[in-house]
Amino acid sequence: MTAPLKSRAAGHPAPLIDGIEKVTGKALYTADLETSDALAGRILRSPVSHGEIVSLDVSKALALDGVRAIVTADDCPHTYGVIPVAMNEYPLARGKVRYRGEPVAAIAAIDAHTAEQALELIELDIRELPAYYTANDARAKDAVLLHDDKPGNLDREVHHEFGDIADGFAAADLVSTEQFECAEVNHAQMEPHATLADFDAERKQLTMHTVSQVPYYVHLMLARCLEMDTCDIRVIKPFVGGGFGARTETLNFELITGLLARAANGKVMMRLTREETLITHRGRPDTQVELKIGMSQEGRITAVDCRVTQRGGAYAGYGLVTILYAGALLHGLYDIPAVKYDGYRVYANLPPCGAMRGHGTVDVRHAFECMLDRMARQLELDPFAVRSANLLEAPTRTPNDLMVNSYGLPECLSTVEMASGWHERKSGLPPGRGLGMACSHYVSGAAKPVHWTGEPHAVVSMKLDFDGSITAFTGASDIGQGSTTMVALAAAEILGVDLARIRVITNDSAITPKDNGSYSSRVTFMVGNAAIEAATRLREILIAAAAKKLEADPQDITCTMETFSVHGSEQSMMSFADVAAAALAEDGTISVKGTFTCPPQAQGGKHRGGAVGSTMGFSYAVQVVEVAVDVETGLISVEKVWAALDCGFAINPLAVQGQIEGSVWMGMGQALCEETRYMDGLPVHASLLEYRVPTIVESPDIEVYIVESNDPLGPFGAKEAGEGALSGFPPALVNAVADAIGLDLNTLPVTPDRLMDALVAQRRKQRRAASLKEAS
Repeated sequence: MTAPLKSRAAGHPAPLIDGIEKVTGKALYTADLETSDALAGRILRSPVSHGEIVSLDVSKALALDGVRAIVTADDCPHTYGVIPVAMNEYPLARGKVRYRGEPVAAIAAIDAHTAEQALELIELDIRELPAYYTANDARAKDAVLLHDDKPGNLDREVHHEFGDIADGFAAADLVSTEQFECAEVNHAQMEPHATLADFDAERKQLTMHTVSQVPYYVHLMLARCLEMDTCDIRVIKPFVGGGFGARTETLNFELITGLLARAANGKVMMRLTREETLITHRGRPDTQVELKIGMSQEGRITAVDCRVTQRGGAYAGYGLVTILYAGALLHGLYDIPAVKYDGYRVYANLPPCGAMRGHGTVDVRHAFECMLDRMARQLELDPFAVRSANLLEAPTRTPNDLMVNSYGLPECLSTVEMASGWHERKSGLPPGRGLGMACSHYVSGAAKPVHWTGEPHAVVSMKLDFDGSITAFTGASDIGQGSTTMVALAAAEILGVDLARIRVITNDSAITPKDNGSYSSRVTFMVGNAAIEAATRLREILIAAAAKKLEADPQDITCTMETFSVHGSEQSMMSFADVAAAALAEDGTISVKGTFTCPPQAQGGKHRGGAVGSTMGFSYAVQVVEVAVDVETGLISVEKVWAALDCGFAINPLAVQGQIEGSVWMGMGQALCEETRYMDGLPVHASLLEYRVPTIVESPDIEVYIVESNDPLGPFGAKEAGEGALSGFPPALVNAVADAIGLDLNTLPVTPDRLMDALVAQRRKQRRAASLKEAS
């Protein structure tokens, strides 16, 4: 809400304030915490994909010397989940298992070896049921239901229509329809899952350290599943080694560890292996997109009809939100007069999917941007010209009532078009090399939280004490994106002090204010605004103290470079230390608070599901990707990427650049190689050797351009920067491959074997056409 400032802090590149601990190895992650007095936790997992639990006998395991506790479904009769209306998962399978690897029982023992021995002694009898690994199989008429209250194995279906679809397609000069398949992918965050839970048997209180992006939600679910008062629970988030959405909901191992700690009346450390981390999953679902677009001869989009089917795994999780996002964010990027959307979220006997960077939007945006290029080709239009023909004019509201206040897409387009030499180079590249482009966008935080309480969306407290330091307290989870540094920069900017004077304390429910968590790129916008308000209130107190000492009007006091002075006077000055001492002399330690609540106009439409996709501001991105394709091996090399992102205002340009590069890199993984694979429900990607992510060897040169549209509601005009660029990379790559070898591909990832199969099919088709031509 504050206009951009010429400053010492905001707007200048700053290394992350927690970076030293990370690069020197001093940072303590959950698995690094002291565990000499802790029991080792281990989980017994289902060996089958679908079945009824006939019997579960833990008596032999419990009798093993060194075993301190065993928990089963009998110890927790409550479901949990991130969406209050869709909680259908138990921490430990209750009556039925629905995917291979689902937790059934858990053990706490004096060491890992004993715990693993005890697992072998548990007797589990399961009557197998038919299992379904594709959305089509799960939706078959005779399919057994995974959940009795979900007919057709449908978690959720969504049907929205805005504008006149029939008129839109009738007005089009070209109507095109295609189908796309995007494989399920995992977050592959560097740090495997871990949780440390300590139950105080005397006070009946639980303290948990965990890897979460959403400590507040973990707190709520612990209280629910352990039937404890929230005041008896403390949740602390140590350093986190990446999340990307994998940790935006409470996860089963966190609840299981809490149950074990209470059962053992002590401390339990649960460290999951990489295989268990992958099974815990919550990744982007396998998605089928059927897309129909109408376009005029001038490149104007006249209508869109989109049908999406997501294979969501065994439980609901974020499914309701994911399938709504897929349709809602068809809007907000381009000016489209008519949109019809049908979405289907389907249960299957696989690990549950959830939120992943670019939540809900990546696969649909991939299909959309691929089709825009292909239709441009058919109409003999330039891809940049087609995008430019469909621009919004901010401020505006979309047909589904999303608010757009700032819109830097035009500048992103012109920046990347010029930087890449698009027009000069596109037709002059050698065989096997091509250029492709795509646009994308994303929300700057969900305007309505999933747990609606009526409280502010963000709260930041600040304290000034005798030592002259300013301490900011926030519950916002820094998972590597730099939110802690953002809070410090906002405070330093408003207060006119050196960044070194600011200390930020985060994520301890006993100390810091509640925050909803790090998801949907909400932290910069919401927590940033709250930090600005808190710092502004502290600044007012300091200015009043300075004015009193300098015998001046507070309106005449300025503060820059830690010096308070009277405007127009070179003599009347006070150092920050003297002003702080004067302010503290009045009442002692100074504490202030800032909050942020999303304005009602940002909270979406009145239609069912209208809150999903609503936000205070959208980021906008454009990418050009250059590839080299080896038609003999099917290998695709990404030679260079030009990426521009409208982040409103770059509070920390260094962090923004890193986030854009990370988005490009993650998009490259989904485009080229990342894919979860299962054999009879068993994941065959047990480590990062099998689940292949790009390495530095494959990483291209990435030229980043930051565009600043200065959003009127954003902190200093800022918007999100961590997700908007991701969904543009896969279609830009596929469009570049089409430019290089004349082949349109509709399946992700574009692995060498898939590309070779498509090339073989293309050659057969060409030979067949040539033969028919000869015969005629």
